[in-house]
Amino acid sequence: MCAAPAGRIPAAYAASGRRAVRVTLVATTGFFLFRYGLGLPVAATYALFSAVALGGLSRIPGTGRQRAATGLRALPVCWLLVIAGTCLSVRTWSAVTGMLVVGFALAFSAVGGPRPAGAAPGLQLLYILPSFPPYDPGSLGERLVGTTTGLVLLMAAEALLLPEPPPPSYRERAALAARTAAHCATLLTTPPYALTGTDSAAAREAGAALRPLTVPEAERPAGPGLRDRALAHTGLATRTLLSRMARPTSPGDAQGSRVTAVLRAVAALSAGTADSLGSGPTPVAAHAELAAARADLSAVSAAPAAAGRGGPRPPEFPPAVLRRHAAVLEIADAALAMATAADLAVRGRRASLPVPPGRFWYARSRAPVLWWHRARGHAGRRSVFFQNAVRIALALTAARLIAGVATLPHGFWAMLATLTLTRTTMDETWSTIRLALTGTLAGALLTAGLLTLAGSGTGIYAAVLPLWMLLAFTLGPVKGVGWAQGLFTVLVALVFAQLVPPTWRLAEVRLLDVLVGSAIGAVFGLLAWPRGAHDELRRAAAELLRRAAEIVVATSADVATGGTVAAPPVASCHRSLHQAVILAESAYAQFLSEPTPFGGRGRRAAPAPVDWQAVLIAGHHTLWGSERLLDPPPAVLGPAAAESAAGLGDRVAGRMLLVSAALDPGSDTPAAPVPRLDPVLAGFTAQPPGAPRRYWATVSWLSALMTDLSRIPRTGPERAPAAAGARAGD
Repeated sequence: MCAAPAGRIPAAYAASGRRAVRVTLVATTGFFLFRYGLGLPVAATYALFSAVALGGLSRIPGTGRQRAATGLRALPVCWLLVIAGTCLSVRTWSAVTGMLVVGFALAFSAVGGPRPAGAAPGLQLLYILPSFPPYDPGSLGERLVGTTTGLVLLMAAEALLLPEPPPPSYRERAALAARTAAHCATLLTTPPYALTGTDSAAAREAGAALRPLTVPEAERPAGPGLRDRALAHTGLATRTLLSRMARPTSPGDAQGSRVTAVLRAVAALSAGTADSLGSGPTPVAAHAELAAARADLSAVSAAPAAAGRGGPRPPEFPPAVLRRHAAVLEIADAALAMATAADLAVRGRRASLPVPPGRFWYARSRAPVLWWHRARGHAGRRSVFFQNAVRIALALTAARLIAGVATLPHGFWAMLATLTLTRTTMDETWSTIRLALTGTLAGALLTAGLLTLAGSGTGIYAAVLPLWMLLAFTLGPVKGVGWAQGLFTVLVALVFAQLVPPTWRLAEVRLLDVLVGSAIGAVFGLLAWPRGAHDELRRAAAELLRRAAEIVVATSADVATGGTVAAPPVASCHRSLHQAVILAESAYAQFLSEPTPFGGRGRRAAPAPVDWQAVLIAGHHTLWGSERLLDPPPAVLGPAAAESAAGLGDRVAGRMLLVSAALDPGSDTPAAPVPRLDPVLAGFTAQPPGAPRRYWATVSWLSALMTDLSRIPRTGPERAPAAAGARAGD
């Protein structure tokens, strides 16, 4: 094929045009083969609609080969849906019950990542189509043959026809970031022991490239499996490592050689991790070297109070040196976590590096357990995945019930309208419906004229079908829902005019069905969480900060008392915060995909703009910092250091609760702006006599949390730009 001149075709039209060519070629080939070649109209219908379902209605992310792989894995599910729809169409009540179960299960499968979420709408259609009369189990074989033919041809076209260049994978991005970390660590071992402006910018850029919403959807490690979890963990650890290196680490003390040894080991392990992500060997020796260097530096900067327990008194260092040691040890911790996560991401359960408990809890779990853990975490009304699944399942069930009771002709069109027009917010649903009805009316008028002029001869419909399908699937995704519905109205008329004798009343039926489906979508959009992710994000963010405050208090108490007093238990707090982070991240991801939320009709308006990403980062920093401080279990601090650490923890936790209350005020609490906090507390500058390295590490952690809290209130629009992104693991 001759390529169009560069810049001649806009990117949006080029992308939709490639997809339209593939869908049109496959759908019309299967339809004409069975309808005119073999005389099997049922198989023809299923071949066409299978290709339209997975190629047009679904939005499976990735390159053609990635979509083909997803489609082939979904083929057994497609067979089960066609079989279930055929068998349950015997009675309206059985078809309705099946729609409720299938609709919820397919919509809730979005918890598995972008690919299941993208395939779900098309899979819904493969149950909807056979669930309508006539009840004809004898045609099941023909239906399965048509479905299989359409899907296999579509997968072949996706893989072979008009391929797109693949974007850099997340592993490649992580490897590049790890090499950047190795370069930065090397710079920190020589004067001036700090990054230059250029190197700092490169580190920020490499870290930003790992934020999931800056990554193509198909490349995001969002699945519940071991490798996806570990790859997301790799990205978070690498970003943490790069951010920690921005602090000066000049080894201006007697133990400078140990600091340099740690940083050199970090550089070696980072380079080895980059090679490992590129399918190189596991950096076992570099990992062991860094672990030993870290232990050596940690022992040297241990508490002078060790002498009180009968141990030798280590050298005492000034607070500035201990702060520096704490910063370098944080760099080492992040590098070790990055290497372990990368090894799990590349080799799965055959990973060679030691896997510490807690942080990598998923490393020894089987895939069904991890899927169950993901589903259980979202099986509640506070999850936007659960809310979306309930909304669409109830809407489709109501549409199937009304279509069956009222015996709507071509009732599956009403269900298709419900499926494609229901949105996550009421405002968006209403706007979509208005455009869809306008487009459908225009398409119905054009259809009526076409059917009246062309009459019952199928030749003209067969000739126009490929051209119109190509036009519909090229313009529809770019021009919007009004154009899409209008063009699709004519398209279905061209198809059914070749299956049954056509009349202009077909356009009337199409308009009626879309009107019924739109009304059902509007009703359930109004009744089921009409504000989408907006309210849920506020509640989830507030809960995240409440759980984080519990961890701050418990961790500070553990550090202060050496683990002898902690209430509530830190381990249970970690589990609660991890769940809160998951729910907040999923709500934030949906929030970014929705239009600006409507302003408080019947509800309180948002009291102030919020940087939601800062909330999520505060949750991650709380988890990671607490785990680092409590591994190994802390020794008892001196009285002054213990009092200072516990007091600072209480004060930071109080600030977290203050922000939490502003994000989600109770029914008896007046709405108020999120308070602007000073990131510097007076206690951060205290220098308790004899304070050990762990005290200074605790102060550094609490200071970072205060910086996160100070960034939560911001000016400007409430919605963060997608490029700034955050999702699970961000």
